[in-house]
Amino acid sequence: MYESTFVLFGLFIFLFLVRVPIGVSLATSCIITMMVTTDFTLYMLANKMFVALDAEPLMSIPGFIMAGAIMAEGGISKYLIAAMRAWVGHFQGGMSIVTVSSCSFFAAISGSSPATAAAIGSIMVPGMIQAGYDKRYAMGLVAASGTLGILIPPSITFVLFAIATDTSIGRLFTAGILPGIVLSIVLMIMAYVVAKIKGYGGEEKVSWSKRWKITFKALPGLFLPVIILGTIYGGIATPTESSILSVFYAILVSVFIYRELTWKQFQRSVREGVGITAMIFLIIAAASVFALFLTDHQIPKAIISWALKSGEAVTSVSFWIFTQLLFLVLGTFLEAVAIVLITLPILAPLAVKLDINLYHFAVVMVVNMELAMITPPVGLNLFVISTIARASLGDVVRGVAPFIVIMILVLILFVIFPQISLYLPDLIMGPLKSLR
Repeated sequence: MYESTFVLFGLFIFLFLVRVPIGVSLATSCIITMMVTTDFTLYMLANKMFVALDAEPLMSIPGFIMAGAIMAEGGISKYLIAAMRAWVGHFQGGMSIVTVSSCSFFAAISGSSPATAAAIGSIMVPGMIQAGYDKRYAMGLVAASGTLGILIPPSITFVLFAIATDTSIGRLFTAGILPGIVLSIVLMIMAYVVAKIKGYGGEEKVSWSKRWKITFKALPGLFLPVIILGTIYGGIATPTESSILSVFYAILVSVFIYRELTWKQFQRSVREGVGITAMIFLIIAAASVFALFLTDHQIPKAIISWALKSGEAVTSVSFWIFTQLLFLVLGTFLEAVAIVLITLPILAPLAVKLDINLYHFAVVMVVNMELAMITPPVGLNLFVISTIARASLGDVVRGVAPFIVIMILVLILFVIFPQISLYLPDLIMGPLKSLR
């Protein structure tokens, strides 16, 4: 058992180091190891990969990704930012507060961190630099705020967690609302404090009449989060159906109300959505073979048995410390999707055995995945902002470093106080009868 496990991870690390894409690396190492060490045939493994993708909740992923891509191209994000600037842009550090608040609203539609960083960053990074903000600070703020895309529902990472652990997508979405608000407020406070220290001023105050006019223009886009979350929590639509509704609504608004989505822009949105979806689905298919390997070798069972035999050596406290350090390390070289799908088959059963609520664990894990988006060398948001701002990756990393420290402190807060994650789900859906 241990020899084949070492072979698998050795192959995976080798392929990753020679820059083979993460999904291909994981699939190749798992398939080769299982064909050599088990009775599974290539047909059986390929069938397992296709069956893993044959799940209705997965259909929500391309829907939310497409809605976010169309928003960015069709003018919805532009009018959203304009409305935020009209209301809070005149405060000291107003542009940075607008950046965080705009990312929060966009996150409630796209479900993706890179999509949020790209849509808001393409407008706000040049705008902040033009307003006199330090370029590194502007890039770091957008990169960090963009991570809200996978915490504030709808969240692609929560969908993957639900599928991997057989938990409720709706309850996970609800669990992410309050932590998302808390993290947004913390980032806004930090933005205001930095503005005070560095003397960043605000924009010219907009009159009330113009403010309402700009807000009215942005209303069709602002309704999107209401449609997505309202239909889910109201029992009108499933998350999958809601994601498709959001795509059609984004197209209608962009084409018939704002009239800014051209055929060429729509094609670009589709290409972007298909590219991101294909990457995620390839990792999901590869992770299904990895999960099969773990199950066949009874690795999760062996770990749980070891934990139970260890008695006081493995407690909920030691579990939290170990998982946070593990996620922090993995986040430096793996994508969030891969981390979730690789680690959950082992960690989720252990968490249940230790009486840790899986919805609380999900929120903490997603915040860790937010950190993975902005930690070098493979943080996706870093590359997005580096491309948008035409700056070196090193400059973006230096700009985001203070925000990483703040987010780690918020992460510790979420670990210590589970009610931040569990209050709304218990209030809206009732307390769970079991920790699942």
